[in-house]
Amino acid sequence: MSWFRALKVTTRSGLTVERKRLEPLIALRGAAGLAIVLAVSLTLFGPAVAAGSAFGAFQAAIATFQRSWRPRPELALASGASLGISTFLGYLTGSHLFFFLPLLALWTYLAGLAWAAGPTIGIMASSNVAMMLVTITLPTTIAEAAGHAAMMAFGGLVQAALVILFPVRRWGAHRDALADALAAEADYARRLRHDPVAAFDPEPLMLARNAAALTPRQARTRPAQLHGARGLAERIRPVLASLADPAVGVPEEGVERDRVRELLAAAGAILDAAARAIRHGSPVKIPPGAIATFRSPDTGAILSGPPQRAAGRLGSLLKDVLETAGGVRPTGAEDPEPPSSAGPKDRGSAPDPAAQSPQGLENAHPPQGLESGHPPQGGENAQPPQRLESAQPPKGPEKAQPLRRPSIFQLLPVAVRAIRREARPGSPILRHANRVAAVAVAGYLIGDVLPFGHGYWAPMSAVMVMRPDFSQTYSRAVARFGGTLVGVTAATAILQLAHPGTYLSAVLAVVCAALMYLLMRTGQLAAQACVAMYVVFLLGMGGQEWSQTVPERVVLTLVGGVLAMLSYALYPAWETPRLRTRLADWLEALGEYAAAVVAHYASPAGKSCPDVREALLKARDAHIAWEQAAARAKTEPVRHRGLSNAAADEAAHALHHIGRVVMLMEAHLPERGATPVPAADALADALRTATRDGAQAIRERRIPRWTPVREALDAWDGEGVPDRVVRRGAALFLETLEELSDALDTDVPPMTRESTE
Repeated sequence: MSWFRALKVTTRSGLTVERKRLEPLIALRGAAGLAIVLAVSLTLFGPAVAAGSAFGAFQAAIATFQRSWRPRPELALASGASLGISTFLGYLTGSHLFFFLPLLALWTYLAGLAWAAGPTIGIMASSNVAMMLVTITLPTTIAEAAGHAAMMAFGGLVQAALVILFPVRRWGAHRDALADALAAEADYARRLRHDPVAAFDPEPLMLARNAAALTPRQARTRPAQLHGARGLAERIRPVLASLADPAVGVPEEGVERDRVRELLAAAGAILDAAARAIRHGSPVKIPPGAIATFRSPDTGAILSGPPQRAAGRLGSLLKDVLETAGGVRPTGAEDPEPPSSAGPKDRGSAPDPAAQSPQGLENAHPPQGLESGHPPQGGENAQPPQRLESAQPPKGPEKAQPLRRPSIFQLLPVAVRAIRREARPGSPILRHANRVAAVAVAGYLIGDVLPFGHGYWAPMSAVMVMRPDFSQTYSRAVARFGGTLVGVTAATAILQLAHPGTYLSAVLAVVCAALMYLLMRTGQLAAQACVAMYVVFLLGMGGQEWSQTVPERVVLTLVGGVLAMLSYALYPAWETPRLRTRLADWLEALGEYAAAVVAHYASPAGKSCPDVREALLKARDAHIAWEQAAARAKTEPVRHRGLSNAAADEAAHALHHIGRVVMLMEAHLPERGATPVPAADALADALRTATRDGAQAIRERRIPRWTPVREALDAWDGEGVPDRVVRRGAALFLETLEELSDALDTDVPPMTRESTE
């Protein structure tokens, strides 16, 4: 799109007020920690030290708001300590421009690289640099600078202590992630009623998987409701797709389709009930009609074949979801996923038996001769359902293998490895680090030259708004300037009318911080307005006149925002030119996933298929990378360079269907000891070879061809395969590959590798 339109879109995004759930108790806790630090500092050391320590407590509280799966006290401690170190080092060199500018460049460069370790660490590092630019102006001696640094670390310690003493939804983020995954499954079930080939967004399942990775301390205290449900959601997804898809299921119209729609609607209602129970830690309240749908004996009379087996497996999985959501933990399993039918026992408070009512699905009438027991046991790494055809329930639980998250001490080498991976030419993270370091130095020099004083506002504003991608940088720059203008104007009016003293200014600063904590997730404009008011009142507490802060802060904030925007225009890291690479990576990952699934028809291995699971996770990562790149590219003022928006959407639609077809084949994987299908080996090799060659063709702007797959299918009649699922699925796979070629068949001339050298 054009620059004008891109700026219009990002401006609207930055000024938009989002409607999200407020968390008043967490905001109150953060404000209380700030008030404690301010009170102690004012009483013992005076306004100057109080202002510095308040910045530490303020930043530590913000760190606990970041989306992170690790314990929040560590984040508060790390934020306060890192800000104290930054402030002390900054003060040591602050009076000598020749020494301070290299330190500022190095610090901002490292903060930019920190985004490689994740957005939480990136935001904390950027905020510490921004706060450092303010706090180094407060002390006047080295001893005072050390005292300020110690009080900033004390602010982080206070916030960490409050998080431990007054936990608010301690497992709230983990509960939300798991509930979102189940709610996404429920929405998927409802959409399948009207669109049997509907696409499924894997991001909720990926977030739930990230949330399921625990530190050793978390693994000992995780609530029972968070055990196992994620693995069940993984199993339910292919069963829902297999039940609804006409290719391996029932016809698109008729009595069978009506029955499938009823089952899907009931599954959606049950999954929603489980999601609500997990999110709020309450008993499960199941709609009676949903239970009645699965208890009806009509299912076995109406459905037959794969749909009949899928209906039986879906009932078993949903029963296990209800047991898990009700907080029941089975006997004999360390980390069950899903619960076993062997003697559950309570962990914590017992759920309401009437509300939970797992027997409603347990007494359902499965089709004659199909499994009526529980699906296989597993841990957090459990595999998706491997086969719907099994007539016998599994024997005994398997030992769980929960995902492990590195501890706070193990995180540093992990972050270093992530940064080293991104420290390569062409990396968006590396370009962001170069960009933010150059802008910070330039902003500081401009602020120092201008006759306003307090020139640190320009680099501080730039560092706070700059992100690795274009749209966030521009939208945040607009929001920061608008919020600063509103906040400074409001705070100035209060100062002029009320003339508050030191303690009243401190109270007003705490109130503004509380409002910022409360509104920080509703949009950048409101949050930046509260931050502006907080800083004005905090500096006013130290005796600085409003005339020293208002004009310079508005003008220098605008200078910082303009520098941030110009830096992206002059030294961008556009996603648009990389779309073909992202698309090729996704196709290659799907090809490996398909090859792994098909190969197991030639060598049946039962439900233990770690190679399939690993390939699925890589395909999901590639899918999310494509989605993020495509979303960013739509707001960039860059020509499509060979892949237009329409072509990108059509290609993504084709790859969605490829993933769906592979998932259907995975849902019917043969049990160990089943009759092998030797021809599947040749098909697996053809899928792997064709998708790798096709991915290379996409990168080189050529139209991919699928001759190996076509030849493998022509040479195989598909005999000997139960329900001919793999043969039929492979044919569907080839059709979707042809759709991908049609989507990429544009008028753009091909570019070979030789022509680019």
